Amino acid sequence: MRDWKRYVREHLPLPDIEGSLEVEVVEEIAIQLEDGYRAARARGAGEEEAEAEALALIGDWSTLARDVQGSKRFARAPRIEHRVEDREFAIRTRGGSWVPVADMLRDLRLAVRRLRRAPAFGAVVVLTLGMGIGANTAIFSLVKGILLDPLPYEEPERLVAVLNTAPGVGEEVLPQSAAVHFTYEDESRLLEAVGLYNRFDVTVLGLDEPVRIPSIYVTAGTLPTLRARPLLGRLFSAEDATPGTPFTVILSYGYWQNQFGGDPEILGRTMSIGGEAREIIGVLPRGFRFLEHDPAVYLPFRFDRSSLTVSNFTNPSVARLREGATLEAATADLARLMPVAVEKFPGGVTLAFLEEARGAPLLLPLKETIVGDVGDVLWVLLGTVGIVLLIACANVANLFLVRAEARERELAVRRAMGAKRRQVAGQFLVESVLLGLLGGVVGLGLAHAGLRLLVAIAPANLPRLDEVSLDPVVLIFTLCISIISGVLFGLFPVLRWGHADLVNALKEGGRGSGAGRERHRTRNALVVGQITLALVLLIGSSLMVRSFQAIRRANPGFRNPAEIMILGVSVTSEVAESPDAIVQTHEAIAHRLAEVPGVTSVGSSSSVTMDGRAGWDPIFVEDSPLPEGQLPPTRRFKWIGAGYFETMGNPIVAGRTLGWTDIYNRARVVLVTENFAREYWSDPAEAIGERIGTGMAPGNWREIIGVVGDVRDDGVTQDPVAIVYWPMLLEDFWPEIRGDEPFVALTQFYAIRSPRVGTAGFLREVKEAVWSFLPNRPLTNVQNLEDMLRGSMARTSFTLVMLGIAAAVALLLATVGVYGVISYVVSQRTREIGVRIALGAGSSTVTGMVVRQGLFLAVIGVALGLAAAYGLSRLMTSLLFGVSALDPLTYAMVAVCLTAIALLASYLPARRAARVDPMEALRAE
Repeated sequence: MRDWKRYVREHLPLPDIEGSLEVEVVEEIAIQLEDGYRAARARGAGEEEAEAEALALIGDWSTLARDVQGSKRFARAPRIEHRVEDREFAIRTRGGSWVPVADMLRDLRLAVRRLRRAPAFGAVVVLTLGMGIGANTAIFSLVKGILLDPLPYEEPERLVAVLNTAPGVGEEVLPQSAAVHFTYEDESRLLEAVGLYNRFDVTVLGLDEPVRIPSIYVTAGTLPTLRARPLLGRLFSAEDATPGTPFTVILSYGYWQNQFGGDPEILGRTMSIGGEAREIIGVLPRGFRFLEHDPAVYLPFRFDRSSLTVSNFTNPSVARLREGATLEAATADLARLMPVAVEKFPGGVTLAFLEEARGAPLLLPLKETIVGDVGDVLWVLLGTVGIVLLIACANVANLFLVRAEARERELAVRRAMGAKRRQVAGQFLVESVLLGLLGGVVGLGLAHAGLRLLVAIAPANLPRLDEVSLDPVVLIFTLCISIISGVLFGLFPVLRWGHADLVNALKEGGRGSGAGRERHRTRNALVVGQITLALVLLIGSSLMVRSFQAIRRANPGFRNPAEIMILGVSVTSEVAESPDAIVQTHEAIAHRLAEVPGVTSVGSSSSVTMDGRAGWDPIFVEDSPLPEGQLPPTRRFKWIGAGYFETMGNPIVAGRTLGWTDIYNRARVVLVTENFAREYWSDPAEAIGERIGTGMAPGNWREIIGVVGDVRDDGVTQDPVAIVYWPMLLEDFWPEIRGDEPFVALTQFYAIRSPRVGTAGFLREVKEAVWSFLPNRPLTNVQNLEDMLRGSMARTSFTLVMLGIAAAVALLLATVGVYGVISYVVSQRTREIGVRIALGAGSSTVTGMVVRQGLFLAVIGVALGLAAAYGLSRLMTSLLFGVSALDPLTYAMVAVCLTAIALLASYLPARRAARVDPMEALRAE
């Protein structure tokens, strides 16, 4: 006779059944086959015939396998539970401190059993908590990565941004001057290293076509300040930064990999940047990032010290303090060097001017300058999602109260039989913490997906996004809030039933009892809390909506930005030898661009609205002489060509615009914005014909020929800035520094207006128009003005989206909370409602009775929410635009809408109550 167990194992696939259960199944089937075989042999059948009859008992092994797995599927859990129970018993027998461990294991086993019997309840709780925990995890990841983590450099606490301040001329924060930088580099006692840097796009030649790539120009001390170490080669030396020496370049790791395939023999090769052959001397390591920038290459600043003056405060600077040096001591040390710089590099700022301007060094922690004011947004968002989690916990607490109420009689019996309050509380808390942890697992999955979405929609100026991740600290944070959430909502049934009167509990547990007021107070309080918190979030979200609307209505200083393309073109002295020839080339390019099909107008400027490239100069007004010793205020300035205002759509408020004739004639003319004109003359028209000038002293006057509309040059959320527009070719511009040499703006950013912007082929035609005068010259910073406008609104949009999502979730949870409580009240008062209807109460009476209870909860929640919002919304003041944090219209609209939604949530169960059949209700009791 064959081995039937072995035969069954060979023919019966049981992938989902193993261990003792698999042995049991195989044994059962083998016994049946053996019985069939023995019966056939008893009837006189031969061995082969008997085996055939036995095997015929099973028609299809695959079908049998499916049937077995279906019937045994739920047998595994009890077996696992028995194993856990055995383990629990073994631990308990050890006695002493092991008993609490065994008790916890028992509570955990019972909690798993209850959740297995109510999967829908568990799924709702886990998903609700998962949304709240996931949102908190994602936002905390941003807060940690951007605000809390140190910068990714050695000893980052010693890194500072080196700035200047000159309150005497209205400049609170200024970048660094090269002359001052070299004075600090040579003379400072408390700076271990200091570097100057700036970001520029450069042109790489020698490829299929010229390519513009981002670069960082640095002095020899910049990379050592950050403790950068090359992966290959070396860093820049003082010789690399000396004019007249061979040109060099350092590659970033990403550019080395992408452009050169990670060639280890790259050192010593050359690449053409801006028409200059540069030797590659080094490659920086993977993961190195230069502050908030991500350059492809690093180039050495090459300053001729003999020609430097204390002027041109245009470059950022970073320094590393010596060990033990404080910010205050280092600032004092640099303050003594400011006069030294003026004496060491004469010809710029004088000592008298420095004193009058109250010029001084300003050192700030480097991280503070990188992060900026984005911390306000992130902290508000973290508080917002924290409120969402509280609302979710309140919802789950209500579910737990209802579930615990269904076990009220059981709990009362257990207490009457001697169970301690600690044991009853332990069961509730173990189950709630288990659900909290499961919600945390779901939350991590949602946070991972949400974080990728947050990074995608975050504003472009949100720094350090590449450093945001679900790292161990974030995981610990998630674990903590999961446990805290579980304890928080688990405490409600503990507090409600941990001190319950056993006699009353046993009575109320009987059939036909109604729900007293006591048992509803906690649930009502939770609903009121949900409404309160939801109203706070809705008001915050509504304020952001109104801010966004105000931003959209604000005049940025241009119109129809979707029809304007911006691109930069540089005309160097290599292409056009004289200043007039440079202007002629720019004019020819402008005319050629105007001939591109669909183009309606073309204009140019050294800086277009919101691009951050404008400069600052002191401005004197001829008929407003300054008092003795008072310094002139600095104003923003730009150099423009003809057609700029017409193309941008910025109106000429008074006077006229600038023409090419004015530029070629080097006319001593200028245009100003309306807010500049109103600052000195009550009517913009009065500014026409007046004269202003710039330089070290009054004089060198130029006539105002036009006043243009105000421009929000720092972004649509910022106030308009007073701007002075000079012609792109100027005579006697800063003669104290330039002498008789005329000034011409080599780089102009063209504004091209056309309904074809963004369509296929338009950019190619624009490139060809430029290349017809400047073959293979790359176009820089090509973008649509609409994108620039959207970028200036990015922070507001990001905050609006996040607050809107949080408020929507909060509103949904609060609505569900109201609906759930009122529905439960209706179910508990079914007998009472049936009696009322039997005694003649109409449906409207019953409906009104139920709705009034919902309205009562809503009114209390809204009142408390208005008070809370009044105190908390003012924290959002820095994020708002064009609306007050205490805007009464917003408060009133949100309060009315939330009350109406709560009434609707109450009305639905009220309608069900009005349709109660009194006979069915009484019969059920």
